[in-house]
Amino acid sequence: MDLKTKIRHVPDFPKPGILFYDVTTLFRDPGGFQQALDDLTAPYDADAVDVVVGIESRGFILGAAVADRLNAGFVVVRKPGKLPADTIQVSYDLEYGSDVLEMHADAIESGQRVLIVDDLLATGGTARATIDLVKQTGGEVLGMAFLIELAELNGRKKLGGEQVRVVLRY
Repeated sequence: MDLKTKIRHVPDFPKPGILFYDVTTLFRDPGGFQQALDDLTAPYDADAVDVVVGIESRGFILGAAVADRLNAGFVVVRKPGKLPADTIQVSYDLEYGSDVLEMHADAIESGQRVLIVDDLLATGGTARATIDLVKQTGGEVLGMAFLIELAELNGRKKLGGEQVRVVLRY
């Protein structure tokens, strides 16, 4: 199945000159969604993943489903002020400015094997920040799985040699 045909392209969103890949159209297609989850999960079936980390917000959808398939726990990484208990945070650079991500301080135990899941790898800033959060807790990053990679943005460069699995490349 060609999953790219299930993804809507929205020009000039969220601002002029940006082509947005809307994965909600893939999510609503049962066969496409199942295939995407199969492709994200398959490389990790034989590995002992303890925890899947999903990055806000579409990473929650994919990550929770992958965690269920791998019989692993699920942890969220969010923007500041969204989590109710003690958090750890990391700031990271954007093209123009910076941002912050948070995770509950007790979400991952030292030595747990972690798979990070998100819908998109673009410039790599959010993914790198998530790696840093996991490592702050003593978690071991087993790999990273993305539905889409925008290859020309070179986001992999920021990931420091981590194992990366991508389903679709643009």
